[in-house]
Amino acid sequence: MTSATRPVDRPRPSPAILRQGLRVLWTGIRQQKKVFSVAVGGAALWALATVATAWAIGYVTEHAVTPAVESGEVTSGGLWMIFLVLFGVLLFNMAGVVLRRVAASIAGFNLQALYRRRVTRQYLRLPLSWHHSHPSGQLLSNAHADIEAAWQIFNPLPMAIGVLVMLVIAGTQMVVVDPFLALIGFLVFPGLFAANLVFQRVMSPRITRAQQLRAEVAEVAHESFEAGMLVKAMGREQEETTRFGGVTNDLRNSLINVGRTRGMFEPVIEAIPVLGTLAVLAVGTARVASGDLSAADVVEIAYLFSILAFPVRALGWVLAEIPRSVVGFRRVDSVLQAKGSMEFGEGDLPREGAAHSRSVGVSYAFAEPAERAVLGAEDPLEDPGPSVPVGPQRAMAIRDVTLDVPAGRTVALVGPTGSGKSTLTSLVLRLIDPDSGTVTLDGIDLRSVRKGEVPEVGTLVAQQTFMFDDPVRDNVTLGAELPDDVVWEALRTARADGFVSGMPGALDAVIGERGGNLSGGQRQRIALARAIVRRPRLLVLDDATSAVDPSIEQAILGGLRETGDGMTVLVVAYRMATIQLADHIVYLEQGQVVDQGTHAELLVSCEGYGDLVNAYAREAAERAAVAADEETV
Repeated sequence: MTSATRPVDRPRPSPAILRQGLRVLWTGIRQQKKVFSVAVGGAALWALATVATAWAIGYVTEHAVTPAVESGEVTSGGLWMIFLVLFGVLLFNMAGVVLRRVAASIAGFNLQALYRRRVTRQYLRLPLSWHHSHPSGQLLSNAHADIEAAWQIFNPLPMAIGVLVMLVIAGTQMVVVDPFLALIGFLVFPGLFAANLVFQRVMSPRITRAQQLRAEVAEVAHESFEAGMLVKAMGREQEETTRFGGVTNDLRNSLINVGRTRGMFEPVIEAIPVLGTLAVLAVGTARVASGDLSAADVVEIAYLFSILAFPVRALGWVLAEIPRSVVGFRRVDSVLQAKGSMEFGEGDLPREGAAHSRSVGVSYAFAEPAERAVLGAEDPLEDPGPSVPVGPQRAMAIRDVTLDVPAGRTVALVGPTGSGKSTLTSLVLRLIDPDSGTVTLDGIDLRSVRKGEVPEVGTLVAQQTFMFDDPVRDNVTLGAELPDDVVWEALRTARADGFVSGMPGALDAVIGERGGNLSGGQRQRIALARAIVRRPRLLVLDDATSAVDPSIEQAILGGLRETGDGMTVLVVAYRMATIQLADHIVYLEQGQVVDQGTHAELLVSCEGYGDLVNAYAREAAERAAVAADEETV
């Protein structure tokens, strides 16, 4: 979204935001009852000690300071009394502050950890089809910034509750001391609350907008990092800098707007208690002069006003956090409430011999990324949130496809880009479920087997490989306890043993983040070894050797055919050498099987197949000729 189409900040209140915020708070309190109770207990102790400080000031003024002024003599007993009274009150105050802050922090961080685990488990539970329509930058924002925004409110919340206790006690104490001066307080505190309420209503849409922009900045940054190689290769650094600069400038402007509004209101809010203190001193001085009140009483009430000015702001902090908390919780809850899951049964799959895969009449349509409602488009506090898709469209990938991959055979999927080859490989290994039709392995419907059964017998090697910042051994075994000779055997089959043995440390050599110190072909061969070491009964290669030299690719596929323990191979093929190694070829166009048979049969019976493989062959020949010319030069 461009800055021109983004909604502007408007100081509009939302009647529902407080109710929604209270529901969020109650949700968190119910999940952290014990810890939050300790925090509230600490806040109540702090409130009592704070009000008691005013009483202590009045007490020592009446019993120590005034007598010393009248007699002109300060006694050691008077000094000890002042010290012991104030120190006792201070001790209780410190205990309350420590309990309140520590317990509030624990409750807030516990909630953040709890919801991060819930969101992560939900990401793992949701099918791949759900992830197809949700950008990874948004998912990162949901798992981090939004969770933090949802529960950050628990830091000031116990203090705000303590302030309410403090106001009740302080109001009672002022009435007991002098009802006339208490009336001033009863006028000041409603004025303070009214100012805070206006402040929060003006601030709410601005804070909400800033939170939305934080998520946008995270999404754009993640996209830029993920596409770093593409950006460099295509010379798009300036465009990416401009794009990122646009959202960061919007965030900067939004935060400046928040700061400007805060700077206008806070001096007014700070001045109200000070004006109340001055009014108390003015009226109290007159009442002392008339003999209706003692100096100690005036000092006590004036001190109450001065010490309550800062704590009352805690109520404003909670009100300021409520819109941000509601927005963050909405975004997180949209993930936790997301529909879609893969059903599993209790069946098992055979563990021995090559597998027989069969897909009958399968169709699948991708849910395209939906247009998402932007928080603030109408009312930033009423919108359902940016994580809720609106009217997703279904894009058909394959239609009524039947694919038979006999046990121990090598079957090649051939077709132009976008014909549904990768979607079909995902269905075969049940990374996604078909909208219609059935997928079986050894005659067993994959929907009826236990969770984790399919990965035990079938493995996918995709064109885009991922390498961890770990040693070669760990990238191949992925944490499984396997002896080094088994790892070396898998590397030999993948024709990766040569360059791995030449690396410093061999199996202990650290690959680096995303395999940055390896070539594309080397990464693909390690990814292939990662699959082979699991001894799968069904190996699916989705253009997994596209970056490998054709002669090495042929040696790899030949080695897979010769494995003694039996393996079925389904390969998405482009190169002629790969196609010719297949026992059977299935040709797809526009998500449907057009023809199938051997390479020789398809060249005769299917014009589209002949045109495609001949184009691949010409392209390969041209690349080989260019390479030969470069070597000659």
